[in-house]
Amino acid sequence: MKKEKRIAIFKGKKIRRQWNEKQERWYFSVVDVVAALSGSVSPQEYWRKLKERLKKEGGDETVTKCHALKMLAADGKMRLTDVADTEIMLRKDGLRKNIKLKKEKLS
Repeated sequence: MKKEKRIAIFKGKKIRRQWNEKQERWYFSVVDVVAALSGSVSPQEYWRKLKERLKKEGGDETVTKCHALKMLAADGKMRLTDVADTEIMLRKDGLRKNIKLKKEKLS
């Protein structure tokens, strides 16, 4: 199977993803997932602040397991963006939970 890059749709938002053949797993753009889950008008800033908070709270594993991959950006150029696999995105103490907790604190 060749290296795949496809757009997934979640809650009406486009999520960039990339298949890693060697590890046999999908990697998803963290900023895209943040945009879909948080509803933030500035998902890059939201992710940057969330990363800082998680690091201050003890170097959360969610942040340390996010890696950078080049993905096609809105301007048509390949740019490095933080990515995480399905496990990091969905596990009980992963990215999804941290976004939900931050949203609740802001409400």
